[in-house]
Parts: sequence; C-alpha cells; structure tokens
Amino acid sequence: MTPAENFFIGIDTGGTYTDAVVIAHGTQKILGRAKALTTKGDLSIGVKEALTTVMQTLPAGAKSSAIGLVSVSTTLATNAVVEGHGSPVAVFLIGFDDAMAARTGIAKAFPNVPLRMIAGGHDHNGDVAVSLDAAAVEREADLLKGEVSAFAVASAFAVRNPEHEKAARDIIMRVTGKPVTLSTELTSSLDAPRRALTAVLNARLISRISLLIEAVQLAMAELHISCPLMVVKGDGSLARAENVALKPIETVLSGPAASLVGAKWLSGLDDFIMSDIGGTTTDIGILQGGKPQVAEEGAEVGGWRTMVKAIDVTTIGLGGDSEVHLAMDGSMQIGPQRIVPVSLIGARYPEVIAMLEADLADTQGGSQQGRFVVLPFGKSGPADHSGLTAREIEFLSMVTDRPKPLRKLALSSGAQRALLSLRKKGLVQLCGFTPSDAAHVLDLQANWSKPAALLAAQLVVRFRDMRIATPERLEAFCRDVWSETVRLSAKAILNSALAMPVENNALIESVVSGAPVKGLAAIKISPTIPIVAVGGPARVYYGEVAKRLDCEAVFVEWCEVANAIGAAAGLVALKVMVMVEGDGNGAFRVHGGQGTRIFDSGAEALAFAQASAHDQAESMALGGGANSPKISVDTKKHYLPDAMDDNGLLKAEITAEAIGRPSPA
Repeated sequence: MTPAENFFIGIDTGGTYTDAVVIAHGTQKILGRAKALTTKGDLSIGVKEALTTVMQTLPAGAKSSAIGLVSVSTTLATNAVVEGHGSPVAVFLIGFDDAMAARTGIAKAFPNVPLRMIAGGHDHNGDVAVSLDAAAVEREADLLKGEVSAFAVASAFAVRNPEHEKAARDIIMRVTGKPVTLSTELTSSLDAPRRALTAVLNARLISRISLLIEAVQLAMAELHISCPLMVVKGDGSLARAENVALKPIETVLSGPAASLVGAKWLSGLDDFIMSDIGGTTTDIGILQGGKPQVAEEGAEVGGWRTMVKAIDVTTIGLGGDSEVHLAMDGSMQIGPQRIVPVSLIGARYPEVIAMLEADLADTQGGSQQGRFVVLPFGKSGPADHSGLTAREIEFLSMVTDRPKPLRKLALSSGAQRALLSLRKKGLVQLCGFTPSDAAHVLDLQANWSKPAALLAAQLVVRFRDMRIATPERLEAFCRDVWSETVRLSAKAILNSALAMPVENNALIESVVSGAPVKGLAAIKISPTIPIVAVGGPARVYYGEVAKRLDCEAVFVEWCEVANAIGAAAGLVALKVMVMVEGDGNGAFRVHGGQGTRIFDSGAEALAFAQASAHDQAESMALGGGANSPKISVDTKKHYLPDAMDDNGLLKAEITAEAIGRPSPA
C-alpha cells in the first residue's frame, strides 16, 4: 500500500463529546469529521458511533484495510484529576520515614487511601540501605487485595536502583493479580515524595484509561480496522496504547497537547496562545518559535504538581458544561465541577420537558428544581457496589438510565451526601444549568434543546429573585452567565500571557470584565501574540474575549475537532536520561534504567552512558511504534575545579531524544 492510499484516524474522547477525524496520510488533507456524545457508562458506544460516522467520509471504494493508524487523545485523565475522581488504590512506601511520607501529601490529598510503610530502600549510590521486608509486602498485599483496584509503590533512591520497587511489584502481582505502578516507571527524579504522589495519581487512573483503550479496540474490531492504536501523551507525542495503559498519568494533558499540535497544524502559526475550551475544562498553552513550552518540573493539574513531563499548560475547571452555582446572596460561581446541561438531557430525553414544566408549576420553588440525576450515558448491567455504604447503595438503586428529578430523590441530608459521594466516584451524573444552557437561551448555541434551557433558566431566576422570571430578567441572567464565562476565560489568558498570578488585581479585573476604565484612565492589557481558540464552545465566547483583551482571535477551520486532528498528526517522541557521577577518588557511577555500573575511567563511563542512553531511546521509540526514529544525544558535563580531562568529571547528564513518525500498518 502506498502512502497516498493510507489514512490516519484521530479520536478525542472528552467529558461531553467524542470527536473523530480522518486524514489522508499522503496529502495530509482532512477528509471528514464526526461527533458523538461521550458515553461514560460504556465508552465503546460513543467511540464506535464517532468512528463509524467518520469512516463514511473515506473516498468511495476505500476499505477499512486502508486505515494505517488510529490515534487517540483524551481529557479523561485530566478531568479525573481536576474533579478528584479515581479508583481505590493502596500505597507502599519502601524506606520512607514519617517525614518523607508526610511530604508526599498523599494522606492529605487522599485521606482514605491505605498507606503502608515497608522496610527497605537504597542509598544515594544505589547500594542497599536496608533489606526489603518481602514478608511485609506479601502480608499487606493479601490484606488489601479486596479493598483496592491497583497499587502504587515508591522506594527511597529507587532511581539509583529500582530493584526493591520491582521486587515489591512482583510480590503484589503474584498475590493480588492487580496492576502495580512503580514510581521509577514514571520519572527519573530523585524526589521520592513527589515520585510517590505521581505513582498514586497514576494508579488511580489505570482503570479509566484501560476502559478507553478497550473501547477503541472493540470499536476497531467491530469495524474490521486492523492497525496500530496509539495514544497522545501530555507532551504531545504518541505512544502505543498497550504501553500507555500501564502509565495513564502520562495522558494527563493529552487533550490540550493534541489540541496544541492540531492548532499549529491548522493555523500554520508558530507563535500563539492556544485556548482549548471543552465541556469540563479550559486548557491554555503557548507556542513560541514553533515549539510548545514544556513544564520540565512536571505538569500541574487540579492543584497537583506531578512529575510527568508535559506541555506547560494552565488547566482550569471552566467549560461549556460547568455547573452554575448561585449563593444565597445571589452571587454566581461557574465550575469547577462539570454537570450535564439541561439542554442536552432535554434533547436526549423528551420527558425532561414535562418534568421542568412540573417544577415551574410548583410555586413553592427550591434549589433542587430543574436539577436531575442519571446514570452515566451508556451504562448497562448491574451496578458495582464494592466500597459503597448502605446509604449509597440505596440511593444508587433509585437512579436509572433516564433522568429523575433530584428533588424527589435527595430528600434528606444523608441522601444528599450519598449523591455527592456517588458523583465523585463517577457512578452517577448530576444534571443542571450550565453556560451551554445560557448560550442556548441567547441563541449563541443551537445543538441541543432551547426549550429545556429556557425552562431551566426560568427556574434558576425564580429561585434567585423569589418571583416569576420576566423575559428581560431571564435574558439578563443568561447574559451574566455568558459574560462571567468570558471573564474567567480572559483572566486565564492573561494569567498565562503575563506568567504571573492575576488574582485580586483591580486593573486586570476591569479589563477582563469588559469595563476597562478606572477614574479618568483607560486600561489596556493585551497579549502580544494572537489567541488560537479551539474546542466546541470556542466561537461562543472567544470573540468577546478577544474584544476585551484588544487582541486577535483566530478561529481556524475544523477548530471544533483540533484535538482529534492533533492526535492524527502527532509524532512518537521520547527522552532517556542517564547520569554519571564521579566521587573524586577515581570511581565513576553510571545511573540509568539498567541499574548502576561502576567504572574507573571517566571517559569509559561517559562512553558507556552515551551508548546506553542512545540504545534505550532507540529501543523505546521502536517499541513505541516509531518508524526509523532519529536519535540525538546531548551531554552536559560538570568538572572538579582542577580537572584536566574526563577523569576529573564530577557529574554528567546524558539525554537521548528519539523522534519518528508512527509506523502505519
């Protein structure tokens, strides 16, 4: 098959929609796109619908055998971290003392996570400090196997010698049969506490990303597509799906990374601020000189600083489907939690209109009116009750695959607590008023049910004002929701453009609020490069964002599916680091993925480290699906003050980078 006959498919699974595009590999022409609702209850339903539809845009006569690659980006991991979702896990900390365990932040972040301190660990040279207590690992794993779905393991100085982490993994998998995340598989940093937190976040995400990969594989099989499946990582590069399944934390910021690749591919610009607004989050990244800024210290998502290399992106809980909160004083807060828009369920379930009308007929009012609860879209089969309280099981038994009024189910404080817990665990979906609903009322959006949005808006305004909503107050409220979404978006843009916090700054608040005048002074604060706005709701808000910031906003063709395009257009790219350390007495230790080697010559240690880094990068790139990857090796040396040659080496960092196009089937 020639490249011209080959087609690449990109898929993006977000909180609301699953997008798909098909690109002709030879001409790099976009042939078609498709959208389907993300069905969190069974991801394969939405994936198959999007994939089936986009396959219909192939040239006449093209068969499924012409698909050379399917590549997936996703915000599922990012959304899970932002919203605090995740599977139950246990943590084994090997060789940690109490102070190190406290610095991980695990106990504070996840109070109910079982955390076990195990004797063992190495010193900074990679030598055994304390023998691993294998019996304790086996005993605790056996006790915990029924409580958790995955394990995280971190050991002191494991980057110098990972043998205790690997030994613990082997024991845990033998005893429990459940997946185990090792901190050294995710980062080569010496910071053991942060490595441990990153491992925990990864373990909590394994089941979610595995379900997505399985869903795509199932859809591919049903459509007779037989080709490599790859996933976009947080740095914008691609990796084989089977590798990512064990390291899902690397897909944190996968969606915005793919969007940045797609935005550059579509716009042809080398310098811009990208804002990707979806249903759950807004992700903002910067491209300068054709290259994205990368957070070398690790991606920060939802307040957690991971140790995963990813694009330097600001992620906030703001999207078209963010929950609109009204305080008792009438003040408004948008996000950070996502809910299902009333206009969406009104379009999907016709009976919702009658329920909303019934709420309006009930003149007693109440904060629960116009709000509903439903099982995740696509959910079927018996519910999994593991880890649930009796009250949660009782509440879950009343929720079905069709919306039910919240005011009829959450009648007590106990029921409301059960709802919040089930929602956090991803077992139910809350439905209510969102910016997407306000946009429908204002005729800025028209893909779902405007009648449902209007009814829901009337209920919210009636609750806020304690009187019947007039058309004028209704429109003013929806305009306020839209304007607040614009304000928060503009503020996030300036936060990234200025590279400094913008909270509690009266001048910036004036600009982003659309009233850039203080006293007798006009205020202007503008990015010096354009905004490329992508994502489904981008056109709804970013025209006004650009107006308030007095800058250019670029809306490229296909901007609604930029993330799926970035997935299809990505590269396989990865880095391997190997360290050389001299002790000043003629011994040189090489630390890398293969353990520790000792040399009595600095030149020999460097040569071995460079060859090792090159070979590891090449092997990993080929194993990751790259076609003839190009390898570059960079060496940074630090010498003793009186050094004459490499035998005076104090430290060296050898980094090998491999880059290649994915190999089509």
